Amino acid sequence: MIPELLEYLQNSFFYGLSYYSGLKLILVVVIGLFVSYFIEKRVKKISETTKQTWILNEETAGLISTFVLAIFVVLALNVIESFVTYQLFGFDLKILTYSLLIIYFTYRISNRSKRYLLLKGSQEGKFAEYRLKATVFHYSAMIIAFGIVFQMLGLTSKLGTLLVAGGITGIILGFASQTVVANFISGIFLYFDKPLKIGDSVQIGTNSGIVNDIKMMSTRIRTWDGVLVRIPNEKVFNSEIVNNKKYPARRVDIVVGIAYKEDAQRAMDIISKILENMTYVLVEPEFQIFVNDLGNSSVDISVKAWTPSEKWYDVKMELVKNIKKEFDKEKVEIPFPQRTVWFPQDLKVKIEKETGEKSE
Repeated sequence: MIPELLEYLQNSFFYGLSYYSGLKLILVVVIGLFVSYFIEKRVKKISETTKQTWILNEETAGLISTFVLAIFVVLALNVIESFVTYQLFGFDLKILTYSLLIIYFTYRISNRSKRYLLLKGSQEGKFAEYRLKATVFHYSAMIIAFGIVFQMLGLTSKLGTLLVAGGITGIILGFASQTVVANFISGIFLYFDKPLKIGDSVQIGTNSGIVNDIKMMSTRIRTWDGVLVRIPNEKVFNSEIVNNKKYPARRVDIVVGIAYKEDAQRAMDIISKILENMTYVLVEPEFQIFVNDLGNSSVDISVKAWTPSEKWYDVKMELVKNIKKEFDKEKVEIPFPQRTVWFPQDLKVKIEKETGEKSE
């Protein structure tokens, strides 16, 4: 009875698939469904008690469950080896199935990682930096996955023929997309170079303002008069970038002119007291006050004081205002431009006294 049953199970009933292979296939699929269901429930239960909900949640549980099920699908394909030798679009069905699974799970995992990086960036206040990192990781993972798939399907040997056949088209597309590619590559270089970040006060070429956004293709700054300017990353990378907030401290430089009749040391002492009483003027590095130049109509005193970068503009405005106020209070003259005119010969000035009276 048993030998006859075993012999009967070896008979094929569907495209060369025997009853015995069919039973093994059903058994593998059932076990896979049971294991994936159990793992999904377990991960969901853990996600209810963990604080790391950004990584352990229902979506992660579903992804792990699908991944486990895919493993059992691969095992099932090995069970029905004779069945999957069929060709589909010129490719082996088994290899084609493996390729689709690789692309699918690479996309799911890289997309999940991208979302995690974006969330982490928003929490740390570095959204633009992490968005660029997430985009680079996502596309790199997908390129590697497609490279593996091309190798499995044997398409790498045909790429040369395809490239030669599409040479003219490739040249045309290359010229059309060279700016796009240059901006994309420049965006990657800017990420690693990190010359600026969102919120920095910068000057890029002729444009200056606050960095509003940094993307893979372009950088956006909000100018001081409230206009949004989009600058291609290629231009940003090749331009001279002046970042006013790159370092925590920045120096305020102003020049104050006093009349030649005034005591320069007294004027410097007044400025020193002003700086000592200002909240955001740093003690280290110490501020400097000295006579910088003897101008045409004034003695120029240079004032150099360090302040937190985010307070630079406020400190500069307050310092100029306080110097003017104290100089007025202490009767220190800030002169306007004056010139002494010398003549080689003495000039005679004739003054005529008006004797007539105006009539009403």
